[in-house]
Amino acid sequence: MKTVAVAAPGKVEIVQLDKPKVGPYQALVHTEIAALCNATDGKLVAGHFPGVDKYPLILGHEGAGIVEAVGEKVRNFKVGDRVIGGLLFEFSDPKYATGWGGFCEYTLANDHDAMVADGVADAEHGWFECYEIQRKVDADIPPEEAALLCTWREVYGGFGDFNLQKGDQILVFGAGPVGLSFVKFGKLLGLEWIGVVDPIAHKRELAMKLGADAAFDAGTDLSDLIKARGRKFDAVIDAVGSPKIVNAALPLVKMGGSVCVYGVIADESIPLNKAAGPYNFNLYVHQWPTRWREREAQKPLCDWIREGKLKASEFVTHTFPLEKINDALAAVKAGEVVKCLLKY
Repeated sequence: MKTVAVAAPGKVEIVQLDKPKVGPYQALVHTEIAALCNATDGKLVAGHFPGVDKYPLILGHEGAGIVEAVGEKVRNFKVGDRVIGGLLFEFSDPKYATGWGGFCEYTLANDHDAMVADGVADAEHGWFECYEIQRKVDADIPPEEAALLCTWREVYGGFGDFNLQKGDQILVFGAGPVGLSFVKFGKLLGLEWIGVVDPIAHKRELAMKLGADAAFDAGTDLSDLIKARGRKFDAVIDAVGSPKIVNAALPLVKMGGSVCVYGVIADESIPLNKAAGPYNFNLYVHQWPTRWREREAQKPLCDWIREGKLKASEFVTHTFPLEKINDALAAVKAGEVVKCLLKY
């Protein structure tokens, strides 16, 4: 099978590996479509992802595919099902480490619910917490939307983690897939006002199309915005993962408001200029999904898809064949891409 390997930081190539062997609680998934995660995949390619230092590695963690075979103890997947979240942690060639392995032509999805029911959802039996969000998707959900559910479920779960409420007024730093999802979902969930800050004009324009009330260049003096609006924000969301943004957010949040970090921060520490913020504020750091929220997000998101309220085409700006992965990564690095799909 073909897949994407990062041979060394900055060097990406297509390689051939054997199909994975199917364990008793596993389904073999033939990948239909995958999506680049601009932040995580970008950091893994560059060699900057915290805690990952073994190369070569196999890339990818967002994708959808069709089940071709199941293990003898699987109860919640069947042949022909569409499944999202397939990954690989081990490969036929042991020199490869995992960058989660989701760009493989064949991946494995694990029957989390069956493992829980049988009392084997533990490390001793090879269980990982991400198995909880390897889920079947109903047949009426197209593969493009199914692949984007990998991002969308996590962002939807972030609304719960950040305690965002109907009627809130928020500012989002970053108009990539995550920041734009906060805009789109925020409007659907009843937030009153959403502003976006991003240095790239076409991303600010897309934020406005998705429902943002205002969009600002990264160089904008946001203190003037606060004066003009006559109030500070209930929450400021860092959808990039930057200590600089965390500190820039502090003077923008109201007393008791929230600074919400969404994304992996490569720095080991976040120097915090506490005096720049209100006397009381909340600091949320969401570097990894809350899996039960992510799992429960799938139903309302699929309802929006069926109702025509949420479409992959609103976010996807580029599509490449898997063999053009280096072109796709270059487009992401250049800031051209909002969301990029990879076809198999």
